[in-house]
Amino acid sequence: MDVVALGELLIDFTENGVSGQGNPLFEANPGGAPCNVLAMLSRLGHRTAFIGKVGNDFFGKQLEDAITEVGIDAAGLLKDDKVHTTLALVHTYPDGDRDFSFYRNPGADMMLTADDVPTDRIAASRIFHFGTLSMTSDCAAEATARGIAAAKAAGCLCSFDPNLRPPLWDSMERAREKMHYGFDQCDILKIADNELQFATGETDFDAGVRRLQKQYGIPLI
Repeated sequence: MDVVALGELLIDFTENGVSGQGNPLFEANPGGAPCNVLAMLSRLGHRTAFIGKVGNDFFGKQLEDAITEVGIDAAGLLKDDKVHTTLALVHTYPDGDRDFSFYRNPGADMMLTADDVPTDRIAASRIFHFGTLSMTSDCAAEATARGIAAAKAAGCLCSFDPNLRPPLWDSMERAREKMHYGFDQCDILKIADNELQFATGETDFDAGVRRLQKQYGIPLI
């Protein structure tokens, strides 16, 4: 594989107009930052695979079909019989910014364990991609660490997306800790303006990037 990603795969309920009674309508879209990356890479002709967990439910089946349809290898996608697929309600503001409300306490993506991670698939890839949402629960954090260790042992590049979602963290200090863990592990960092400011305290983005490069030596930000 060119890129293997580990993390959350969920349903984004996005606003899609109003009903005849004036109530908001929501469309159940496949979502989750790691698979968004893989979907675009697949469309660009790269070989991709996903590692994660969904519920053994209607939405889990929808997500499995969706990633398979766009060419993402789903052999590493597991289904949990006890915990449902994670759901997110997404409100989009006029300026394009978004607000998220999650049904995830727990969600199936949080149930991925270190033993669930196919390290041989990661070792056979060129890039391993991960984010912070797979570090919001202890077992999924262990799974993420195992994936990173397998990638580094095999000489793969590691790609990291902080993907800060405050409602999903017990404390913002823990979120910051996991972000800095990701910075320390990655060769490629994809970071948004608010995440850069949160992690570095810098309001000047160039200064924030320089701080991260100086502290962690990340080759590509």
